Amino acid sequence: MKKQLDLTLYLVLDPLLCGGISGMVNTTKIAVKNGVTAIQLRSEKELAGKDWYQAALALKEALSDTPIPLFINDHVDIALAVNADGVHIGQSDLPADVTRQLIGKDKWLGLSISNRQQLDTTPWQLIDYIGIGPIFPTTTKKDATAALGTEQLTKLVELKQRPAVAIGGIDENNVTNVIQTGIDGVAVVSAICGKKDIQQATLSLINKIKQAK
Repeated sequence: MKKQLDLTLYLVLDPLLCGGISGMVNTTKIAVKNGVTAIQLRSEKELAGKDWYQAALALKEALSDTPIPLFINDHVDIALAVNADGVHIGQSDLPADVTRQLIGKDKWLGLSISNRQQLDTTPWQLIDYIGIGPIFPTTTKKDATAALGTEQLTKLVELKQRPAVAIGGIDENNVTNVIQTGIDGVAVVSAICGKKDIQQATLSLINKIKQAK
């Protein structure tokens, strides 16, 4: 059965910030209990392919009794190997049509967008949601493009044809402004990953999101 697609608070896991596989699993369990609505395992060179598989497998198990979907970033092979709920791709990854062909119709597919040109060429019929960013300067993604800001985000939100989640430098201090652009939700990394109190960090974000909607 296909899990729900709720982009309200989308947690992107970073193995370095979270403290390896066990840290990512622990973070996920606490975050999901306190309001996170989607989980993504993001690929970084710090983990080898076998380790990514083990991490994905552990996260899939941790989410098995929840309605929360697991997305794998970039690695379609790992997503298929662990039967993840979806895949998220960037502009330089496999094309959306190829990815969709590989994962079939029963998995969610997300695509990253960082400007108007990319939005205008988005194959809306193939994808389920877009990720727009970076909104603010970010240190968790080494190849991030220039920050868009909330004014540009508002313009892109008005043109989208699918649900969208904003990402990049979003935390409890600026999440209200981001939600007020009309975006469906926010994706965060360091605002939850690596925090001393995962529960409090998650609750603070979800409460501010609800208040801003």
